[in-house]
Amino acid sequence: MRHIRFDSDTDLSGRRLPFFLALEEWVARRLPAGDYFFSWQVDPTVICGRNQEIDKEVNLEYCRNNGIDVVRRRSGGGSVFADRSNFMFSYITSGDDVQGEFRRYTSMIASALRDLGISAEATGRNDITIGDKKVSGNAFYHLPGRCIAHGTMLYDFDPAHLAHALTPSKGKLESKGVKSVPMRVTCLRREGIGLSPEDFERYIVDKITTGEPYLLSASDIAEVEEIESGYYDPAFMRIHDGRRRTGMCGNARRVVSQARVPGLGEFCVEYDINPSDESVRNVSLTGDFFMSGDVESMICQALEGVRATEESLASAVSQLPLADVLPGMSAATFTALLTDNLKNEKDE
Repeated sequence: MRHIRFDSDTDLSGRRLPFFLALEEWVARRLPAGDYFFSWQVDPTVICGRNQEIDKEVNLEYCRNNGIDVVRRRSGGGSVFADRSNFMFSYITSGDDVQGEFRRYTSMIASALRDLGISAEATGRNDITIGDKKVSGNAFYHLPGRCIAHGTMLYDFDPAHLAHALTPSKGKLESKGVKSVPMRVTCLRREGIGLSPEDFERYIVDKITTGEPYLLSASDIAEVEEIESGYYDPAFMRIHDGRRRTGMCGNARRVVSQARVPGLGEFCVEYDINPSDESVRNVSLTGDFFMSGDVESMICQALEGVRATEESLASAVSQLPLADVLPGMSAATFTALLTDNLKNEKDE
């Protein structure tokens, strides 16, 4: 696995988090097949999952008042907090087995921690834990022929920022058996790591990578910056409204259904019912779930125009490529998510 490295004269201190997400994409799209890894740090930032409604997951006022950046990534999963007290890791590899490569990545990082005498395990959907506390949260996504996994590694953390910047749902916290975000996390410093932050980063890079590093050139960085600009597009950020609202009459009826699916995460499906023909319009699917395909085009758009009845929606769901988009999601579970509140809405 090759290390992606910056020249020693390159100043990264002012780089926002999307620059490094763009670097992952650049590596996946431009470098030859193989395995690549790099570690990075940023100023205080909340990173939201691809399908989350940022307003519901983040205390935006607190972040503004405390100089905390808020961005969105292309991978699924939940919101995480990053700052100079922790490290971010990026792993890019060839192939299309996203879940298999993701498990390989989290197992690799957990093994490196165990070699330091820290009893870390890759657990659940995406965590690396020490005992019953999370030390690393991770996510993944897929580009044609390439898999990308990335995540945090808490060397230390600020409990106040974790408690106030992130506002996960009560159901999500209860599923973890805790009442607040800080209660379910730990960090390497608390676990007695014997390495300084700088030595720990060198250890991880040396442990995971081999061979000659790939040294990024000035022209490489310029190409990365072009990709980075897409992360600031308001249509991608969707801070004010995660729903698509196009051309619907004011008297359209809105159906909203939320559920936490064990092992898959939180889901919120919303759609309008067109009063003229009782068809489904403006479908949105948000949450902290992982996906391996495009939710918007392969699920939401595919449901547009379906008649808003349990039978019609069940038939439409049976034709969706659920396994290719939402790994582990069954047709029955997704149909229930779409229709559970349909009768209640009609009875109102």
